[in-house]
Amino acid sequence: MSEWPETRETLLLKIRDPSDAVAWGQFVAIYRPSILRLARRRGLQDADAENLAQQVLTSVSLAIGRWEKDDSRGTFHSWLLRIAHNEIVNAITRRRRDAGRGGTSVMEQLEQHPAQEQAVLALIEDEHRRAVFRWAAEEIRPEFHETTWLGFWLTMVEGLPVETAAAELGKSVGSVYAARSRVMRRLKEKVHEFEQE
Repeated sequence: MSEWPETRETLLLKIRDPSDAVAWGQFVAIYRPSILRLARRRGLQDADAENLAQQVLTSVSLAIGRWEKDDSRGTFHSWLLRIAHNEIVNAITRRRRDAGRGGTSVMEQLEQHPAQEQAVLALIEDEHRRAVFRWAAEEIRPEFHETTWLGFWLTMVEGLPVETAAAELGKSVGSVYAARSRVMRRLKEKVHEFEQE
């Protein structure tokens, strides 16, 4: 889950048309990587995570025609979270009939501890926030000079001390703080635009 570009209302309307490959491509770019990461964090192997992502996206494609914007019933985001949550819980609790009985450590853990809905929902929310950040960052990056962007990225994303980043970029500490502030302000604006639509 480019990672999570926009899921604005216009995109949601476009994906109702299964022949709109561009809209579906954008939608898949938004959610697939995050679904894969969630699945891996819940203990699924790569092939199973790929299957899960396909199941979630298929479920969305089959149900999107019935989804209507209705604030009393929740947002598109909450609807999608429900689909993802259900598929993740199904994937990690389902056993194939022909599966061996030896069990893996993941299966043993699942048998000992029932799936915790809140934990799965928290993972999904966390992945959503990360994906929106990555999308917004990709969208605004061309607006900034490379050293301005790096001042932000090195200190806010990679966690380098401002002094270290300033030395690495050949800039003053104050200019790195200023660059970081400018990018953060624009990033917040972009995320706000996303959330409003």
